[in-house]
Amino acid sequence: MTIWTELADVDFRQAYVDAGGIRTRALQAGPEDGEHVVFLHGTTGHLEAFVRNIGPHARRYRCHAIDMLGHGYTDKPDKPGEIPAYVEHLLAYLDAVGAKKAHLVGESLGGWVAAWTASEHPERVATLQLLCMGGTKVNPEVMQRLKTSTTAASLEDDIELTRKRLRLLWAEWDDDLGDELTEVRYDIYHRPEFQKNLHNLLALQETETRERNLLRPERMARISAPTLVVWGNKNPFGDVPEAHAIADAIPGARLEIFPECGHWPQHEQADRYNPLSLEFLAEAS
Repeated sequence: MTIWTELADVDFRQAYVDAGGIRTRALQAGPEDGEHVVFLHGTTGHLEAFVRNIGPHARRYRCHAIDMLGHGYTDKPDKPGEIPAYVEHLLAYLDAVGAKKAHLVGESLGGWVAAWTASEHPERVATLQLLCMGGTKVNPEVMQRLKTSTTAASLEDDIELTRKRLRLLWAEWDDDLGDELTEVRYDIYHRPEFQKNLHNLLALQETETRERNLLRPERMARISAPTLVVWGNKNPFGDVPEAHAIADAIPGARLEIFPECGHWPQHEQADRYNPLSLEFLAEAS
């Protein structure tokens, strides 16, 4: 199984979209007149995080998995990656593709951005899915682990360090796509423009910066979009009580805990996640 076989039954295109002057890589699929679903990856990630999800969703929805601001193969402006900047870029992408409103699916950092967008721009968000969302806590140990592992994987010429960084995300190594995703991430991490921009991508792992970007309960309480929170019970970056706190803070949120799952529930347990997501979208539409 490869990325290509995951997408074999999907009519898709890789596009570069001008999103407010930022050349943004996107994987687009599904009926052009369908409701928009936008998938947002995590810190120093890339759109391939959702290759197991595009196909099932694209049968009904217009799907967009994007490389977020400064990430993947998207442009990398020299400014700290703080949440309002990511939100501004997301809204510019929605404007560029003519999406007045979208269903947002965010993993980790992507969930943080999606939730912030829903709290600030409720008219643009149809529904919200938060997959192992970050941004509600300051945990120096987790932040240091992320900084150290990512910096080593990017600045040292050893693909095993990239593989190790990817392994952090999963409860069990992915024998099907793990090596291929490692190759993609290694290429991204070792591009000079990525290495030059790395400090900006890791800005939210600094305590002072993170504090002013935190998703506090009062902000989450402002979210009015129907919300699904998905969490892995072996998530290395946040324990299960954190998931309950998020679901409790967002009015009417639904919580699903995936057993034997790490930080990428949409990938690790795609056979469970995809039907859940599609059921949630159908009920909320």
